[in-house]
Amino acid sequence: MPPKVRTAVDYRHEFVLLAIQDGANIRELCRRFQYAPNTAYKWIVRYREGGLAALEDRPRRPATSPRRTPPEQEAAVIAQRDEQPSWGGRKLHAWLGEHGMEDPPAPSTVTNILHRHGRIQAETPRQGPFQRFEHPSPNDLWQLDFMGHRPLAQGRVHPFTVVDDHSRFGLALVACADEQRPTVERHLLACFHRYGLPRAILADNGPPWGRSGGTGLTGLEAWWMRLGIVVVHGRSYHPQTQGKIERWHGAISRDIFQFQPLTDLAGAQVAFDRFRTIYNTDRPHESLNYAVPVSRYQPSARAYPATLPAIEYAKGDAVRKVSGRGGISFQGHRYFVSQGLAGLPVGIRPTSTDGVFTVRFCQQEILTIDLHRMT
Repeated sequence: MPPKVRTAVDYRHEFVLLAIQDGANIRELCRRFQYAPNTAYKWIVRYREGGLAALEDRPRRPATSPRRTPPEQEAAVIAQRDEQPSWGGRKLHAWLGEHGMEDPPAPSTVTNILHRHGRIQAETPRQGPFQRFEHPSPNDLWQLDFMGHRPLAQGRVHPFTVVDDHSRFGLALVACADEQRPTVERHLLACFHRYGLPRAILADNGPPWGRSGGTGLTGLEAWWMRLGIVVVHGRSYHPQTQGKIERWHGAISRDIFQFQPLTDLAGAQVAFDRFRTIYNTDRPHESLNYAVPVSRYQPSARAYPATLPAIEYAKGDAVRKVSGRGGISFQGHRYFVSQGLAGLPVGIRPTSTDGVFTVRFCQQEILTIDLHRMT
């Protein structure tokens, strides 16, 4: 067996036993053991009070720390984090303050608590600042989209989402079985009935609301225009145009699909409804200075009409009905307008240039006719 290596406690023990003898020269012992007098007397006092065990090194951490987060606050942080596993330090700090905690821990302290309890790993720093833009009032612009499709234990779900640009209020989060126009119309109609009509709608260029580079309006676009809604499409291959709804999709992915398995469409809708309630009414939003979206949202004053408004054009406009194939006749020529407008009237209005006309549906210009090019 190898000899035992003497430890610092062994040296302290020997020193103390020598120093407490009658007539011991403590100063000389300090020099020989290379202890400062203050340190030497500390070991003597400790030994007399607690014996050999008292010569062990004590933790440097103070017995009490007035700056340490109280245990009940740490427990509240961990409990809410476990309830909302995607929330970070800033959101939890804001939420705790709004729910009755006096002087909640700073966001950095909350983050340290989460690290200490193994709730988060090291974070990747953000890549530079980015500029946010939002419309000045609720219902100035709604963004809508499908967030692709996700697997369920039984089938797949196509989440249909609508968000208000100004307030980030989630207007709809629906578990759909497909991405077809009738599905969108049904759920968007329910949204119009509850929250009213927006001034404008922003959607991408793909179906069912756009034609992905094709010509003419879709049936959905025609419906929105009849309601007096301005139709806006994002730039192709630039999803950042719809940045707010893309960020909402990210929150949905983290809070729903990452943490809980979904069985079927009904189960998915239950999870969607719970998430939307928390997101709108309880979850502090960084872009809103940690207010909740519902505090920034009000339903639109423009209610959905009992019947669609009549399509009328100015005096002097030539009115043509769009054929089933999407075309019209004007001054002896056929022009394709849009199959989405089949059976609906369009107005043809002269411009200040001789032989050039604009084709309008409701109040939106959709086509230009130049008779000079037909000769």
